[in-house]
Amino acid sequence: MNFELNILGCGSAKPTTRHQPTSQILNVRGKFFMIDCGEGVQAQMQRMGLSMMNIGHIFISHNHGDHVFGLPGLIGTMDLLGRTAELHIHGPQQVGELLDFLMSTYYGDIQYKVLFHPVDTRKYDLVYEDRSITVHSIPLQHRLPTSGYLFREKPNLPHIKRELIDAYGIPVSQINNIKAGASWTTEDGTVIPHERLTFPAAPPRSYAYCSDTVYLPDLKEIVKGVDLLYHEATYFHERALRAEQTRHSTALQAAQVAKDAGVGQLCIGHFSASIKDENALLKEAQSVFPNTILANEGLVLSI
Repeated sequence: MNFELNILGCGSAKPTTRHQPTSQILNVRGKFFMIDCGEGVQAQMQRMGLSMMNIGHIFISHNHGDHVFGLPGLIGTMDLLGRTAELHIHGPQQVGELLDFLMSTYYGDIQYKVLFHPVDTRKYDLVYEDRSITVHSIPLQHRLPTSGYLFREKPNLPHIKRELIDAYGIPVSQINNIKAGASWTTEDGTVIPHERLTFPAAPPRSYAYCSDTVYLPDLKEIVKGVDLLYHEATYFHERALRAEQTRHSTALQAAQVAKDAGVGQLCIGHFSASIKDENALLKEAQSVFPNTILANEGLVLSI
């Protein structure tokens, strides 16, 4: 089943002809979660064949324009398209204040509900859960209250061995019980243990989103072992002082977090407009964590 990251934009605050402001969509088993919502998301979604009507939840990291200025147009277009389903927006309290202004000024008569869920940026906390996934906030440090997000798939039940259903005469009504751990007793009283009747499901997948933030060595404890980590890499490491001043990270620092956390793969983004050769940025990160890739508009990563 899908666990797929779609990059809509990976630039930073200053517009360029190479990149859109930050935004992503994570497709988890057909549920679309938007992460940040910079300008240009609607056009980029059309280029990538993604329907905005499938978005149920939007997770905003912080209230800087390059992460939220796509919200006004997106909310309006959803109404024009006849949306009736609720739209849930999660983020720091300042994002809620922005939404209050938008709804009272422009969208008081839209045909669907926009519901805001405040995120405490000071702690690691469960902010969303459904049958297939949990989402936790990740405390980050930037110039405004900022949160990253950790998406973890819930474990699937084991798969039953189809050939044994007929072999032992197991009725369909008992399959879910066996998946959940029950044994099966045949007509002659033989007990067939659950472990013999099933095989493990694929391990649950995970994705961590960390943008924008100063380098945080302790971040490794929260994102430890995730399959994919997206970490901002606004600058080359030679500009580490500038990164510290603006509360951003370098490519080398992002790679160090990935290495220390033992993640499966690192994707770097949020590139400064001053960077003309992002492949050099990639090489810097790969010198510390080889399994690093560059974010780019239109990139789709299956996790």
